[in-house]
Amino acid sequence: MVAAYNTMNHYGRTNGMTLTVPMPGEAEYRMSIREEHLSSPNTCHGGVLAGLMDATLGAAALSLAFVHQEFVSTVEFKMNFLHAVHLHDALVAKGIVDHTGNTLVVSSCVVYRVAEGQPDVAVARGLGTFNRYPANKRDFAKLMIQ
Repeated sequence: MVAAYNTMNHYGRTNGMTLTVPMPGEAEYRMSIREEHLSSPNTCHGGVLAGLMDATLGAAALSLAFVHQEFVSTVEFKMNFLHAVHLHDALVAKGIVDHTGNTLVVSSCVVYRVAEGQPDVAVARGLGTFNRYPANKRDFAKLMIQ
């Protein structure tokens, strides 16, 4: 599932994001802040963190949906920015499904700044809601082959 998703996920590749799925309903993205992510000297644009947040929330929901041959799409998400993020910061975003119903999935995420020998610092927190829908609404087989 992860290999197929990474193949079709141009956004993640373009932004240097690496996805792992420890188990269905959980997702972890890693990325380092590059110059193209900056909005001012040395400071990451909030939209980069929002993109990482949405990707992680969605990947957690999607990892569980795949088990049921479903896809998900973002309905809404909110996030709180807790600390500034700077050039070359290494980030780890950890998402988990908190609730799944007949049509909606709710997941949460924390983005951490990580540095060897230092405690992880939560730089953002978020909550997302995703619509569940059957994979046959999209050409599932075709997406998995590409």
